[in-house]
Amino acid sequence: MHPMLNIGIRAARAAGKVITQNVDRFDAKSIEKKQRNDFVTEIDRAAEAEIVNTLRRSYSDHSFLCEESGLIGDENAEYQWIIDPLDGTTNFIHGLPHFSVSIALLQNKRLFQAIIYDPMRQELFTAGKGEGAFLDSKRLRVTNTNHLENALLSTGFPYRDGQDLDFYQRTTRHYTERSGGIRRLGSAALDLAYVAAGRIDGCWLTGLQSWDVAAGGLIVREAGGLLNDFDGGDDWMSKGEVIAASPRIHHQMLEVMKPLSAARNKTAARK
Repeated sequence: MHPMLNIGIRAARAAGKVITQNVDRFDAKSIEKKQRNDFVTEIDRAAEAEIVNTLRRSYSDHSFLCEESGLIGDENAEYQWIIDPLDGTTNFIHGLPHFSVSIALLQNKRLFQAIIYDPMRQELFTAGKGEGAFLDSKRLRVTNTNHLENALLSTGFPYRDGQDLDFYQRTTRHYTERSGGIRRLGSAALDLAYVAAGRIDGCWLTGLQSWDVAAGGLIVREAGGLLNDFDGGDDWMSKGEVIAASPRIHHQMLEVMKPLSAARNKTAARK
């Protein structure tokens, strides 16, 4: 295990402890609304501080891009950690035990190491560039499902102002008609981890930030899966939209998505 991954795991577990110690115990008055349907709690901030402090003790020259605190350090540093301390805050607030800690490490702007930790199930998903993906010590591989009609997919419905709900409803209808089923779980990081683990065959997600998908993206790729944005390009982290799946299902999902995305882009260009 790479030493930086080891320190990242230590940070993720420390954050997970903060979270689990406060399940059903945090003060509802501490919930703040960043925008419609987008919340932050004192637990998000405490978990993020735990991660940053743990990492900085070993790597004071690294920079950190955090969901709650923004950029800490030099954005041009060789190493940058991308941190979502509590992916699935809405689930956490409502007592739904499905949320995660997501930490990715970039080296020279490229994904290098990844950690997703589910503190409720104590499941640790990790990956290193060129080293494979793992759930604890078990190597991960995406499914070998051949046909979209047999595939179980997951997604995340857009819920913030300004997101194109009509486009999303069209994609949902097409995938509902063509797939074996759709789930909406509430943590993008765990959606991606579950693709890597073969628990679901593919997912499509939109309206995201880099901290939602960076770690999961590397884990999927190291488990043999494919990722693209909705147009089939490789800008999924900057666009905030991603299709991730096993190779056969990924191809079939893109066949559905690309014409829908092209029509959306054409409509947007006319406005």
